[in-house]
Amino acid sequence: MQPSQNWGIVNSRKYLRNAQPAIQSLSSMNPATINPVASRYFKFVYRTALDIVHLMVSYLGIAVLVAVLAAALLPAIRDQIRVIHQASLNALMPDSSVMSDRDLLTIFNAPHAHPGPEVPSPTASAQEQRDTALTREHDYTDEGFFANLGISDSQFTVPGLSNGQALALREYIARKFSIARNVTGALIRVVYSVAKKQDLDPILVLGVIAIESRYNPFAESHVGAQGLMQVMPKVHADKFLVFSGGTLSALNPVSNIQVGARILHDCIARRGSVDRGLGCYVGAIGPNDGGYADKVQAERRRIALESGIALGRNLGQYQ
Repeated sequence: MQPSQNWGIVNSRKYLRNAQPAIQSLSSMNPATINPVASRYFKFVYRTALDIVHLMVSYLGIAVLVAVLAAALLPAIRDQIRVIHQASLNALMPDSSVMSDRDLLTIFNAPHAHPGPEVPSPTASAQEQRDTALTREHDYTDEGFFANLGISDSQFTVPGLSNGQALALREYIARKFSIARNVTGALIRVVYSVAKKQDLDPILVLGVIAIESRYNPFAESHVGAQGLMQVMPKVHADKFLVFSGGTLSALNPVSNIQVGARILHDCIARRGSVDRGLGCYVGAIGPNDGGYADKVQAERRRIALESGIALGRNLGQYQ
């Protein structure tokens, strides 16, 4: 071996011996000794993330538990609340306001039988003659309305309509408002008879019933309007005097149609047009009726279209 080579090996060994402490110190260093601020920051972020995840999992578990309990207990709680509410109403309601079986029979009773000739006296006013004729119609008694419930399709007729139009009219109303077809037919016959005597378009009256009560004879509004045409019994108590049930007759479909059609007739006559009369009927004081007349007229057009009935421009004797 040459002397120069021996010198190089000796120098390399010296260099390694001198560098070994530095290497050992570098290997023993950790991130904390390299950058303590960054290490603390990452530890803080890590702990914060863990806390947030833990909190989210906790709240999610609580939410799931509440949802399961609500799904299990809500129907029972709702039924209990309904029972308590009904019991409270029954406890607070006076006994005299509970409708008895006698009251129900009175509601569907025939109008008072007035003594004397069937034809009104010539000295009676036109309105009195009209009211007398209405209350004497057999259509509105047990012999008429309830007998109409058994009319077959081939026998079902409505004055002024073909058999096909009458059946289509009955089918449309019965289907749309989910009522029995025989009841629908009986109501249509009553409406046509009453509308003729009150100089009203019967399709208009059917439209009013559709908007007011959707053909629910026992409907009642928050202000106390009742029946098919939502008549206010207390306001129009005088118009129910001819019926055995008095104001209770507002729940009788037949008497309700009679009184409602009379009110509508008077409103149209007072306001001079059908649309303004409809506003009067719904209780609008000014020209703005909240779109009520438009709703009734739209329903009137739908009924006529579905039934194949041609609508004239004139509604009775009024434009």
